[in-house]
Amino acid sequence: MVPPPSPSVGLLETCLEVDDLPRSLDFYTRFFGFPVLVNEGHFCALDVAGRSILLIFCRGHQHGGQMSCGRIPPHGGTGTSHIGFSTSEADLPAWESRLAEWNIPVESKFTWPTGGTSVFFRDPDGHLLEFLTPHVWPTY
Repeated sequence: MVPPPSPSVGLLETCLEVDDLPRSLDFYTRFFGFPVLVNEGHFCALDVAGRSILLIFCRGHQHGGQMSCGRIPPHGGTGTSHIGFSTSEADLPAWESRLAEWNIPVESKFTWPTGGTSVFFRDPDGHLLEFLTPHVWPTY
């Protein structure tokens, strides 16, 4: 078996399907402050810390199709998903205050045996979101 070319590959895009795109766009841009890169009416792309992209698709619309530059194969999912957002230990209290300000309940919070902390909460569509501080994973 041929090994991968290099260990530099990274996760760039994460996708969520939502019931109400304007509501979700409002949540992710106002709560997190993610800038909008693309807003096509049935999907949008948000910049996450200049390192990755959060794609939000309106549930029930076909994802993919022919574009001027090429064809994107159809894709999508059902049910709720999970996204973990990295944050520093120093910034975690500010995020927790923001959750309280927005009346977003914390479903769970704990410190891992490795020293990192996780705080779990949900977006308006029920997707499980998480703030993770360093030392949750060996690579972070």
